[in-house]
Amino acid sequence: MSQLMRDQYPLKGKNILITGVSRRQGIGYAIARQVAAWGASVMIHHFQPHDQEQSWGADDLSELLKGIKAELIEDAFLYDISGDFLDPEEPKRVMDEIRNQCGHVDSLVCNHAMSGSDGALGELTLEMLDKHWAVNARSSILLAQYFAAQHDPESGRGKIIFMTSGQRLGPMSGEVAYVASKGALADLTLTLSDQLADQNITVNTVNPGPVDTGYMTEELWKNLKPMFPFGRIGQPEDPARLITWLLTEEASWITGQIINTEGGFGRWRHPS
Repeated sequence: MSQLMRDQYPLKGKNILITGVSRRQGIGYAIARQVAAWGASVMIHHFQPHDQEQSWGADDLSELLKGIKAELIEDAFLYDISGDFLDPEEPKRVMDEIRNQCGHVDSLVCNHAMSGSDGALGELTLEMLDKHWAVNARSSILLAQYFAAQHDPESGRGKIIFMTSGQRLGPMSGEVAYVASKGALADLTLTLSDQLADQNITVNTVNPGPVDTGYMTEELWKNLKPMFPFGRIGQPEDPARLITWLLTEEASWITGQIINTEGGFGRWRHPS
C-alpha cells in the first residue's frame, strides 16, 4: 500500500477530550461527532447551567450523547463529565477523572466559553471581568497544564487546541471581558507551543469566525450577508473539520499557529 494513501480512520485508537459540548447546535458537538467518525474515543465536558442562563436554553443531553455515539466505530467509547470552570479546582478534577476512567488523553480541545454578562468600557464590573477570565482563559491554561503533565512523549504527538475569536481582525463591540479572555489564549499560543514541543505536544488556536450556533436571526443575517463572499454564514461543521484534521498525524508539523476559518468573512464589506 502506498504511504501516500489516507487512512479511513486517522484518529483510531486516540482518546480525545473536548470541553464545552452541551448543545447539538454548538461547535463542540460537531467536533465530537467528527472525531468519532474518524475513529477516536471521545470524552466530553459540559456545563448545562450556563446554557440555561442563555436565551437558547439547555439542550437534551441524552439526545446529544446519542448523536455522538452514533458516529463511534468498533471499540471506541464515549465518556461525559460535567464541570463548572468558574471553580478553580474543576480543571484538575475533570482531568483526573478522565484519566482515571478513560486512561491516557491524546488530545485536548478547549472549546468551552462563557458568553454574555459582558459590556463596553464604562459598563464593566469586576464580576464580568473575573468570570470571563476564569472560564475562558484560566481554566483552559490549567487544563493544558494538567494535560501536559499526564502526556507521555513516547506515546505519540500530543495535541492542544484553544479556541479564540476574531478580536485580532476587527472590533467586537460591547464584549470587552470576552475579548480580553479569548485574546489571552491567542497570545499564549506561541509561548506554550515552544515550551511543550519538548514534551512532543503541539499547541494551536482556532478562530471559527461567525458560526450559526442557533442565535442567527433573519435581521442579523441580512446585515451580515454582504460580508460573506460565499453567501452563507459558517456552520459548526466548518471549524469542526479543521480542528479534527489538526488532531491527526497529518497536522503534526503545525504548532504555535492562530488559524482563522471564516469563509472569507470581510469585515470591511458593510451593507449598503
